Amino acid sequence: MRGVLAASIVAVLLGAVQAGAQEASCTLVEKRSNTITRYRLPSGEANIFVGGGGVTMRCPSRGITLVADSIEQYGDERRIFLLGRVSYREPRLALASNYLTYFLADERIVASGNVVATLPSGSTLRGPQAEYRRAVARVRDVSELHSIGRPTVTIVRQQPRTRPATAAAGATDGPTTVTANVLYVRGDSLLYASGQVDIVRTDFGARGDSVFMNTSTEYMRLMRGPAIEGRGGRPFTLTGTLIDLFSRSRQLDRVLAQGNANATSDGMTLSSDTIEFRVADDLLQAAAAWGRTRQAEAISQSQRITADSINVRMPAQRVQAMHALGNAYAEASPDTVRFMTADKDWLRGDTIVALFDTVTASPGDSARAEIREIIAFVAARSYQHMPPRDTSLRCPAISYV
Repeated sequence: MRGVLAASIVAVLLGAVQAGAQEASCTLVEKRSNTITRYRLPSGEANIFVGGGGVTMRCPSRGITLVADSIEQYGDERRIFLLGRVSYREPRLALASNYLTYFLADERIVASGNVVATLPSGSTLRGPQAEYRRAVARVRDVSELHSIGRPTVTIVRQQPRTRPATAAAGATDGPTTVTANVLYVRGDSLLYASGQVDIVRTDFGARGDSVFMNTSTEYMRLMRGPAIEGRGGRPFTLTGTLIDLFSRSRQLDRVLAQGNANATSDGMTLSSDTIEFRVADDLLQAAAAWGRTRQAEAISQSQRITADSINVRMPAQRVQAMHALGNAYAEASPDTVRFMTADKDWLRGDTIVALFDTVTASPGDSARAEIREIIAFVAARSYQHMPPRDTSLRCPAISYV
């Protein structure tokens, strides 16, 4: 009884091994123009060397087709080496290179020399070297693509089924280009990049030492010295320790900078622990700054505002209102045409609200938007310089409330 059971187990194991070998087998498509040399090995396997150009090998169970000027197959090693005008094709990847090695045992492909890899989405990777790990049952669930030597990946953003009615008439749906020292792609949507990362999109450019992207959720995180530059109607620069970008329907929707955040646009600088931008149709719609370790601060050429948090409402990039909340303080340089002073005009309160005249400012020219009214609430105080009644005097009159 034990002998029958043992024999059954051995038969099952041998069947599994033979089935695995059969699944992983690749066959040569012989042509008259090819030169073929075979060496039979003691194991029963063979080493095969094929030249002559246009050599083709197929792995039917994997849906793989290999084409090169020369192909070498090592039976015991379960390794296939291709050189010269290499083409590797399967349902999930098309790859071209100068050299390629296919390790059948762990379903791993290593390509070198002018590598161009194309994913099903149409996204492409170009670089000097790439390693592709196939998604195969009982080996790995998700495919992986790894490249070194400062490769570039061009990500094609899939067209949505319906385009939002609010999309800008002139908006483009160009690709996202990522260049880095090292790139790692998991599946067809997750991207990790490290080492002097540069990102180029039609609506913004970005850089950092490390980047994570999820193209399916349209999310991006920049780390280690990150910065982004807006390229819409009003360019801006944003830096911080971490920067998160959220897009919707392939257009930038929200930007969040955390840790020593700093934003510059149109001669105005906004800084705090955290800064958030809201974007629509490639135009800034709102901005907010707040922090725990330091107050938010907005500085222009002649004005400065600080508070626990600062919120700016600016639909279509027309500044309408600014709210400074919590220990708010605003100061500005007085008009010194009629008098001389080194002091500042200032306004203080728990909350300061500034309302802007958006009629006189053109779209995207918020730096020239004039304050129509400024109000302080709760424990409000002000200090203002005024022209003296006696025009012969060069010192100002003071209004302190």
